[in-house]
Amino acid sequence: MNNAELTLENTANRRSPGSSRIGLIVPSSNTTMETELPELFRRQSEATGHRYTFHSARAALKNVTREELLAMAAKAADCAKAVSDADVDVIAYACLVAVMAQGPGAHDSAEAIIAGAAEENGHPAEVTSSAGALVRTLTDLGVRRVAMVTPYMKPLTKMVSDYIEGAGITVLDAVSLEVADNLAVGCLNPDNLLGIARNLKLEGAEAIILSACVQMPSLSAVETVEKELGLPVITAATATTYEILKALGHQPAITGAGSLLAGTATALVSSNA
Repeated sequence: MNNAELTLENTANRRSPGSSRIGLIVPSSNTTMETELPELFRRQSEATGHRYTFHSARAALKNVTREELLAMAAKAADCAKAVSDADVDVIAYACLVAVMAQGPGAHDSAEAIIAGAAEENGHPAEVTSSAGALVRTLTDLGVRRVAMVTPYMKPLTKMVSDYIEGAGITVLDAVSLEVADNLAVGCLNPDNLLGIARNLKLEGAEAIILSACVQMPSLSAVETVEKELGLPVITAATATTYEILKALGHQPAITGAGSLLAGTATALVSSNA
């Protein structure tokens, strides 16, 4: 085989059939999104046979403060160019609060910036963000009232609440765990979330946001909380996964992660409306 033939073969087989490439832009201190999302997509692969690979770019963030979040957001385009070099099918901007810190509706411009940077780099891709995914998923499900848990300090939780309400969804109650260090957020025990969720004011709520943060682990608690409290349970990670699958044109078929990714959340919302 000569060099020209080798080049043509490599180009033709650049993308394996039956597989998709997912690009992630994550905070440098994130330790959760790159564990929860691959686990969710492993379950999707088990059900469907389709394979998914993950390719990440990181932007500096140590403490979850408004100043550091805005500095991280300013690096989104550079990160998009870097991760698009892997010729990914979809890019997920996986820092919910970095987008929300810019004010209600900021996910639209953030996603446009990332999409533009990837296209300019010669590798256009579908784009979602955890902030956009959360509010769009709730809207798609017809949810109008939620209660939520965040790891943030109270001022940031208020900012997240205002952002969600800016999308037309009322936040009936919000718990702030008040952990500022992002590495420490990633070490929070998801087994505690059921007890925390039990203490939420749920009267009138149509869904629970169990983790309004891509860094706070929650996957192992989603189904438990949903079954006990009888409401759809959404997290930043499950909403992002849902939108990635939509962007790829794939139906969710994920077990053990709640009704959203099992495809039954709409029915559960309707039964509680």
